[in-house]
Amino acid sequence: MLDQPPQDLALVRQTALLGLNRAALYYQPRPVPAETLALQRRIDEIYTAHPYYGVRRITAQLAAEGQVVNPKAVRRHMHLLELTAIYPGPNLSKRAHAATVRPYLLRGVPARYPNHVWGTDITCIRSPGGWLYLVAFLDWHSRFIVAWELDQTLAVGLVVAALERALAGATPTICNSDQGSQFTSAAYTAPLAAAGVAISMDGRGRALDNVFTERLWRTIKYEEVYLHEYSSPRAAREQLTTYIHFYNHERLHQALGYRTPASVYHAPASQPS
Repeated sequence: MLDQPPQDLALVRQTALLGLNRAALYYQPRPVPAETLALQRRIDEIYTAHPYYGVRRITAQLAAEGQVVNPKAVRRHMHLLELTAIYPGPNLSKRAHAATVRPYLLRGVPARYPNHVWGTDITCIRSPGGWLYLVAFLDWHSRFIVAWELDQTLAVGLVVAALERALAGATPTICNSDQGSQFTSAAYTAPLAAAGVAISMDGRGRALDNVFTERLWRTIKYEEVYLHEYSSPRAAREQLTTYIHFYNHERLHQALGYRTPASVYHAPASQPS
């Protein structure tokens, strides 16, 4: 006769067998206070309007608006929101993760045809319970959003999911990103390398190296995010899905001769032999 599994195994014993910290089982996540979300939203708005503003200028702008905030708090919120002001970065060779950073390949190199150059980045989208994170892969030649993903965490899986979706439809010659941990991870670089894609990364703190993607975030936030109060992550996804379809297929771009990104992306284009 087979032994019966033990019933009502003590929680202490369960956590010991699984190698878990018992205290973590009792933790209940707390919602982000409304005043904190409001402050983070305003910091995000100031940065989107002036991406060259750093901690000091954003702190001063908040003070001019009547919000007295410690610069350390502003720095902390900017870090959480993945916001970095445009400024000349330090020597890459002096950083501990220099081995995983790739050089910037696009200085003086225009995107000459669809899928020549893609850019990718992550931005924050506010929601009632906190912040959502939006990643997109943008074709620089056509401004077409090849793929995107939205999640409540900044785990590398967010970027990998969008990358897999993008590569399922096309393969760029070059793909550019910043030097964030999601983009220096092997989970991101390995699929690109396997597909024969040249990996490019911005200089530290140089948002203008990824200027087309930065402009995309500004467009999405001013034309969609700042105009709505999403009731839930699901509502944010639904409305962003609608907007991104509009952006790709209906929104006329002055830089494209008042054509849509989709019409340029899918149009025949001459490519180098």
